[in-house]
Amino acid sequence: MKNGKIRVLVVDDSALVRQALVEILTSDPDIEVMAAASDPYHAASHMAEEVPDVITLDIEMPRMDGLTFLKKIMAQHPLPVIICSTLTEAGSETMLRALEYGAVDIITKPKLGAKQFLDESRIRICDAVKGAAKAKMRMRIPAPQIQVQPKLSADAVLPGPTGKAMFGTTEKVVLVGASTGGTEALRVFLEALPSDCPGVAIVQHMPENFTAAFSKRLDSICRVTVKEAKDNDTVLRGQALIAPGNKHMLLKRSGARYYVEVKDGPLVRRHRPSVDVLFRSGARYAGKNAVGVIMTGMGDDGAEGMREMKESGAYTIAQDEASCVVFGMPQEAIKLGGVDKILPLDDIAREVLRACSG
Repeated sequence: MKNGKIRVLVVDDSALVRQALVEILTSDPDIEVMAAASDPYHAASHMAEEVPDVITLDIEMPRMDGLTFLKKIMAQHPLPVIICSTLTEAGSETMLRALEYGAVDIITKPKLGAKQFLDESRIRICDAVKGAAKAKMRMRIPAPQIQVQPKLSADAVLPGPTGKAMFGTTEKVVLVGASTGGTEALRVFLEALPSDCPGVAIVQHMPENFTAAFSKRLDSICRVTVKEAKDNDTVLRGQALIAPGNKHMLLKRSGARYYVEVKDGPLVRRHRPSVDVLFRSGARYAGKNAVGVIMTGMGDDGAEGMREMKESGAYTIAQDEASCVVFGMPQEAIKLGGVDKILPLDDIAREVLRACSG
């Protein structure tokens, strides 16, 4: 960092997108754009003079594509890289490969001229840069969050717990929240679960059109069934439901049946889907029948909801600092007193199964 600011190198072949990203990033007083390059060769020349703290990188570019450039960066000088692309369902596999190659996050290119989308993009992009700057691949940098607009709580989507949590039943449900670094953390967690595990509902901060491919990838390698959630899907044993990008997901209960509601709504804790929304619904409709898990991620989404879950009788687990890419969300939940147990990532699945068998 220079002058206390996170230095960003923007790499995109579109002049309009470069201009939009520069304007968005420079609107945050904690971020400074070091340079904007039209392709990886121009980016490399800037990096030869000064190494950025974070790189935003497009995938489809002339002379060298973004994936090739990403692999070169990670092999020669690992840096926090955020993929900034026009995401389509067809391109989601490419985005998954980018995460496998070492990218720390994926964001959608801002849609020029759409004010609401641009305002939400501003929040998402600036927060992603701050999260990337704190990633474990380099020295952790204390960078306070700047409120671009009022940070809404889960009240915006769901009223608070009534204090009348559901009676305990034999069927448990597991609620999980994650953000930066969460794609890998979720893989480790879900791969460790047996095929008859309690039903799981997951919020991972992801862009639209990405969660379907992510779910399919996990489904192909895990013993449990993994799918992108659809409205009214039943939470079943041996199945994990992942909230679709750009939609909130709530846990609901009808008799002995747990199901999910997938809905629109404002950004909550600056995110959609929001972990706080899922956790609050767990506190409201599951109570002591729930186990909550909060994993690696930037910011405080999920902290208040986890506290509400614990107060309703749920058992709550946080990923420990050593195994987090960014120890933001778990740390905030711990600070609020909402965590029963702090564990390394590799031990979380075992503890979840133990808690669900009690």
